[in-house]
Amino acid sequence: MHYHGPSVQPPVDKEFSHVNRYWDASLKVWSAKILPGELYVSDHGEMIGTVLGSCISACIRDVNLGIGGMNHFMLPEQNEHSTHQWGSDANTAATRYGVWAMEYLLNALYKKGARKNNMEVKLFGGGQVLASMTDIGQRNILFAYDYLHKEGLAIKAADVGDVFSRKVLYFPDTGSVKVRRITSTRNDTIIEREKGYLKDIQSKNTQSSGGDVELF
Repeated sequence: MHYHGPSVQPPVDKEFSHVNRYWDASLKVWSAKILPGELYVSDHGEMIGTVLGSCISACIRDVNLGIGGMNHFMLPEQNEHSTHQWGSDANTAATRYGVWAMEYLLNALYKKGARKNNMEVKLFGGGQVLASMTDIGQRNILFAYDYLHKEGLAIKAADVGDVFSRKVLYFPDTGSVKVRRITSTRNDTIIEREKGYLKDIQSKNTQSSGGDVELF
């Protein structure tokens, strides 16, 4: 079944039912907008969009099936007293959320029949937009590259780093990506959202006794 018109919204998997989905009248496509800590996978030709500051989004799809998804994550700030290097151990507080976001996305794709040798990966974000944490964007980038390398997944395209935010629109069925760099200093909403997200995951880290943590 095709879902090209605004009257018929594509079905959604229960695990992604909380994600904001809408008809984009300008691009004439059904869309899903993800926030920090969320991800979305589609096999119906939908667009997936997000806005990134220092956070990272990995866009991954099976090129043969046209099934793909996007995540949006930020690693919590490494404890200055930690003996672990950033990204060196998936079980540390420093990397668990990034690892979770990547593993969940890949597993969701595999469940839909995607094959690892058909995967195409594109990476976005990691801008230096939080003045009080000048290196967190770079840490996120290094983690993502390291994780994908260990998984044996090559990065086909990337737009990461620098000092600006990005609006990313991803089309999993074709692999097309539209990126708008937000160079204006008036991106307070993005900055405040990421500060709140970082504070939240740090708080959950402190309260956690080592069990699973839900980002949703």
